[in-house]
Amino acid sequence: MRHDFDPAELSSRDFYQLLTAVVVPRPIAWVSSRSPGGVDNLAPHSFFTVASVNPPVVQFTSVGEKDSLRNIRLSGEFVVNLAPAGLMAEVNATGTNFPPDVSEFDAVGVTREEGRTVAAPRVAESPVSLECRLHSTTAIGDCVLVFGQVTHAAVDSGVLDGSHPRIDLLEPLARLGLDEWAVTGEVMELKRIRVDDWPAGFEAESRRSG
Repeated sequence: MRHDFDPAELSSRDFYQLLTAVVVPRPIAWVSSRSPGGVDNLAPHSFFTVASVNPPVVQFTSVGEKDSLRNIRLSGEFVVNLAPAGLMAEVNATGTNFPPDVSEFDAVGVTREEGRTVAAPRVAESPVSLECRLHSTTAIGDCVLVFGQVTHAAVDSGVLDGSHPRIDLLEPLARLGLDEWAVTGEVMELKRIRVDDWPAGFEAESRRSG
């Protein structure tokens, strides 16, 4: 038996809470930007993904008009920093609605690191920073999708196995519903099946194992 939820019959807030509880886990774009007045903003955005491979473009959603969005539109650049588990308190604190003239870097106590291709600062304590030039924005309802073309990736050598970042060393945070957060649990490996290697009886075997 299923319970039915009709977005036309619920408030936008109630349906938002349903969506964020079931579209999980969501990676966090810890976005740093700089205002025209030189104030460095830092804020977590949990609607975040890769939008394009070639060119490399990442995308996050600004729910409403926020300092990150205003700064990015004016400067044309930003940095997406990975939000590690060890900085959960700091990541959460940068979501506080400080006024635009207050820098979350200073209020929360994280360290600025100079970028290579953008003026917006990176978070020195983050193991990964993706420097981005604004590609485009798209407004949908009360949200704005922000697309950034990655111009440089800076990765702490301590989280690399050769040139590959290790998930157990990155320890990325994820957002769930309400005030819930998550870290990476058990990691499983499963190779994609090529059509030429499709096993006979896969459907029946899947039902038995399920």
